[in-house]
Amino acid sequence: MHRRHGGPHRLARFFEHGDLRLVALQLISEKPRHGYEIIKAIEEKSGGAYTPSAGAVYPTLTLLQELGQLTVSDGADGRKLHTITEEGLAALAANRKTVDAIFARIAQTGAAAGDPPAPLLGEALRRLKHALRLRLSRGPLDEAQAKDIAEKLDAASAAIENS
Repeated sequence: MHRRHGGPHRLARFFEHGDLRLVALQLISEKPRHGYEIIKAIEEKSGGAYTPSAGAVYPTLTLLQELGQLTVSDGADGRKLHTITEEGLAALAANRKTVDAIFARIAQTGAAAGDPPAPLLGEALRRLKHALRLRLSRGPLDEAQAKDIAEKLDAASAAIENS
């Protein structure tokens, strides 16, 4: 499923070059979406096995807009709402076999991942990641702070393994 790049110690990429553009177009062709909704849709379709970063999704949406394949409007909630254009629909049609193959890979990954974790667990994990990112964004950690956080994460890991 994943193809490796750069040797055995590098992580495999979930999408090959250009795949994310086609996935975004397909999802937006189903209904206009915000960037966050695209991220969540990919996460759901992959059974939680892959969540694209905002740093990959938003530049892709900008590129698709520049290519004339999407339009962007302000949604009622102030977020950007992306809608596919005729050019986007034509790009999807021209790449239908590739799009279908990508979504088959995503579904295969989701099936291999098994049942997604209970929504409660997924949300708790997102909160943990968010808390860690927030703390790291406030500035560098000294050695004692880093050790304290690592010990708390290790304790949580041990408690989860033993539950």
